Amino acid sequence: MRIRAARADDAAAVADIYNAGMRERSSTFETRERDPEEMAARIAGERHPFLVAELDGRVAGFAATAPYSDRDAYAGVVECSVYVDQALRGRGVGTALLAELATEAGRRGFHKLLGKLFATNDASMRLVHRGGFRVVGTHLRHGRLDGAWRDVVLVERCLQ
Repeated sequence: MRIRAARADDAAAVADIYNAGMRERSSTFETRERDPEEMAARIAGERHPFLVAELDGRVAGFAATAPYSDRDAYAGVVECSVYVDQALRGRGVGTALLAELATEAGRRGFHKLLGKLFATNDASMRLVHRGGFRVVGTHLRHGRLDGAWRDVVLVERCLQ
């Protein structure tokens, strides 16, 4: 497996992985699929790391950060996301991506990674635990997905 910076030509594979994860309804409140052009624009951003894992010559997953807030006080805090192709889960792809994302975020001067996980997403909870995150708390009935309120667990990892 190889972890590297995402490139524009990864955008279609990244969109496919994200959209499949979104359709599972276990990782995000988003319900609108993303197209490769949207993902290419995110990949092109210079401030936030956007990484992919290659396994057997194909994009197996991705990890990225996004701004937590536009307020200056939170400039060093970022939210992070990790998505792995469903057919390639259980091979350490997510663990490798999260470790490299933390390293790259620290290199870029960020000091904290945040995550918001559905309370029912056991796989993601195991991933962040392996990645050195701690549970901060739970937002009860934080958002609605398909008409049902969902709880969200907040996790964080200080990098510096």
